[in-house]
Amino acid sequence: MPEPHPAPDRSSDGGSARFRRPAALLFEPAAAPGDGEHFFDLDAMEDPRELLSRATELTLAFRSAADRAMEFQAVAAAQLADPRRFDRLPAAVIAERADWTEDYAHKMIEFGRELLAEGVHD
Repeated sequence: MPEPHPAPDRSSDGGSARFRRPAALLFEPAAAPGDGEHFFDLDAMEDPRELLSRATELTLAFRSAADRAMEFQAVAAAQLADPRRFDRLPAAVIAERADWTEDYAHKMIEFGRELLAEGVHD
């Protein structure tokens, strides 16, 4: 079972990492007329400067989106494990649903509780 990326270390940047927003994806990939798969038209770019710029933009956008999605996973895990819920789930069940190890589920539950306590995802 692959282990997801760990929760971001918020101590080194003063906590600003959790407030990053993904860069806008400015265009949709064009439908290729009958040939192979294209990825945001990167394969059609001939200028290496333009290719590097757009590929970097996409990398940063997807990385930021993945970090943000992971925070939402942590919040959901914390909510599902909340002992005040009549239908609360044990960490093992949350781990199975998210394809995590049970140890990682405990870490994500704790991370989610921290986010909720800080009011980041109310």
